[in-house]
Amino acid sequence: MIGRPLWSGLALVGALRARASGGLAREAAGISIDTRTLQPGDLFFAIKGETRDGHDFVRAAFEKGAAAAVIDEAHALELSGAGPLFVVRDVQQSLESLGQRARERTDAFIAAITGSVGKTSTKEMTRLMLSRFGDTHASAASYNNQWGVPLTLARMPAESRFGVFELGMNHAGEIAALVAQVRPHVAVVTRIAPVHLEYFGSIENIADAKAEIFSALDGGVAIINRDDGFYERLAAAAAPNASHVLGFGETEGADARLLSYELAGEGALVEADILERRLRFRIGAPGRHVAVNALAALLVGAVLDLDVEEAAESLAEFTPPSGRGQREKIATPHGAFTLIDESYNANPTSMRAALELLGGAATGPGGRRIAVLGDMLELGPQAAELHAALAHDLIDAGVDLLFTAGPLMSRLSYAAPDEMRAAHRATPLELEEAVLSAVRPGDVVMVKGSNGSRMSRIVSALKSAFAHEMAD
Repeated sequence: MIGRPLWSGLALVGALRARASGGLAREAAGISIDTRTLQPGDLFFAIKGETRDGHDFVRAAFEKGAAAAVIDEAHALELSGAGPLFVVRDVQQSLESLGQRARERTDAFIAAITGSVGKTSTKEMTRLMLSRFGDTHASAASYNNQWGVPLTLARMPAESRFGVFELGMNHAGEIAALVAQVRPHVAVVTRIAPVHLEYFGSIENIADAKAEIFSALDGGVAIINRDDGFYERLAAAAAPNASHVLGFGETEGADARLLSYELAGEGALVEADILERRLRFRIGAPGRHVAVNALAALLVGAVLDLDVEEAAESLAEFTPPSGRGQREKIATPHGAFTLIDESYNANPTSMRAALELLGGAATGPGGRRIAVLGDMLELGPQAAELHAALAHDLIDAGVDLLFTAGPLMSRLSYAAPDEMRAAHRATPLELEEAVLSAVRPGDVVMVKGSNGSRMSRIVSALKSAFAHEMAD
């Protein structure tokens, strides 16, 4: 694969259904929709997003070394002379067309993963596992939407042996459109949870929307969380298109069943039964929910008839993606504390899992368990009640100090025990000072909230404040 271009210029003309202007690019080494991450030799797609139009960045893309750009007819005249251009009727549709061509030209085994929680971590564990057995192409970060999925497909080398795709949604019909592009051989649903209730109205509707992932299986295998209350509903939805439906979890009768889980340093030791084969292995990240999702990854390997023991060994190298449970020791002049970064996203199910993780974390001498929580968004009319209900989970986790930010988290602050309540502020920015002044050596600090709550700024503040203090 080394040295071979991802796409030739001639192949792009047909795949994009484009006319060339300004000369035909010889080849493209990669695909980009963002000039901030564009690499020399990339083909740049001028996607029109929610707030910005990629056509405004075409000249910047060429300045950074883009091989060519895909633009629409409306901008052809003003961008004439900027560099080699592929002019199309609709840039988004052309990206999808290129992704479709990439899917057609590969013989790779394709896995698609969705779920209300845990899909990115499961995707990463599956990617890590399959990489042991051959060239594996996977979604970067959380590229799981109408731009991310065709972009990931378009980036897939023809020689890939495996492909792993994450599919996300906030409205009905979105996963059906994405999975039609991916056309997986195996489809995984990690868990159904009250996420995006604002748009769906009920958790049953969420389950049905997630079940759209089975619509393009065409005789493939469905892998579903056996512990989930919607297992039977999902299995029934999968049945018309799946040759087999396999379950994973702790429930008796699951095809991949978690038998024991034990924290071990920064990871966990797991015993599981995978299709009647007993395995003992280590996962490089803690969390019972992580261990359960690892079983889904191993079932993907079993479906492929891979060496499941070797597949399980690979999970010792797993580390959580950024903002999804990454742990870091932060040094201070008087000692270190542990930071658990869960700031990427939040819903009631993932919040409970994160608090359980915090409860199991070992503190240092004199250390405390500190939860720094921001609003869980898109929960609809039940939002306030769902926030307040987490008070019991705080108590079960043995949280010593609770810091909250946002109007919805004020309900949890009121519901929490008086001795636990440290500070509540309207925004993460206003909460920073209170958190920074409270943290001391030996503490374990967990920061979590929906991405739109911007709790990542507190993570950044904790890292930078003490880095500057140590430098001084």
